[in-house]
Amino acid sequence: MEYRIRPFRDEDADILAEIIHTAIAVIGPRAYSPAQVRAWAARHPGPERFLERNARSDAIIVAARSDDRAVAYVIVESDGHVDHLYCDPAHTRRGLAEHLLAQVDTLAQDAGTTRLYTEASELARPAFERAGYRVTQRRDFSIDGVAIHNFAMEKAPG
Repeated sequence: MEYRIRPFRDEDADILAEIIHTAIAVIGPRAYSPAQVRAWAARHPGPERFLERNARSDAIIVAARSDDRAVAYVIVESDGHVDHLYCDPAHTRRGLAEHLLAQVDTLAQDAGTTRLYTEASELARPAFERAGYRVTQRRDFSIDGVAIHNFAMEKAPG
């Protein structure tokens, strides 16, 4: 299947909300307990959040199938924070995360950003490592009383 990387459009909001919830529900259990998956998913509301993020000028970059339907996305804030990186489970292991993170690098370089950073799940960590990010610390915290963890990671663009 062929994919292309493109900017977010408002009509993508429903699909991206579906992608994040499906990815957490289907892929999340590979590294997290059912309670952790539920808590993680509850932090991500519906499509309106993508419209808000776009309106405040966060960069939302989409990987789309040849029919233009979004199947993966990344959100990067103006300070270099990579906030989301999610892929529809039916489209994993196809290099989409690497392509999206390469686009983040390009945007950061163009903007003069000197540091990219994220909080990667156990599952996203390998994709970020392949893109040159390094773990700075494991983050243990709780969501609504449920203990969970992720990894603070960073890199210089380029």
